Amino acid sequence: MSAKFSGRNFDVTILGVMVHVKSASATINDETAVAKSRGVTDGYTDGSVTCDVEYEVDLSNFKKLQQKAREAGSWRGVEPFDCMFYANNGQDEDKIELYGVKLLIADLIALDPDSADKTTRKLKGFVTSPNFVKINGIPYLSADDTRGLV
Repeated sequence: MSAKFSGRNFDVTILGVMVHVKSASATINDETAVAKSRGVTDGYTDGSVTCDVEYEVDLSNFKKLQQKAREAGSWRGVEPFDCMFYANNGQDEDKIELYGVKLLIADLIALDPDSADKTTRKLKGFVTSPNFVKINGIPYLSADDTRGLV
């Protein structure tokens, strides 16, 4: 019986820094659609793709990223970067790579005086590179999708 992965197993690298996240997600939006002739399905058309990223980090991990923003001169000045979500339990591994993530601050502060939870900040971003996303080393986009771009 093999051990399964949970969110605790994943190391997350943002701006070249390994951080601990409260939560993280990467969502691919693929507009591939069904093709129809005279109202009857007869294949599909390749649509555009995007990938949205969201991280929630506590203040100590936010400060690790804040140093990178300071080096860039501002948060908006931070250049797109490659991001990785990686887990390995000795028996199996899972690796998600996102290329050219442009980072934005989403929720700067949300306070709840009745909560004992740590203060967090939410960051969001989007993939900007035609290298796009790799899932366990396999590109999401085909070589045909990225011809002339990479």
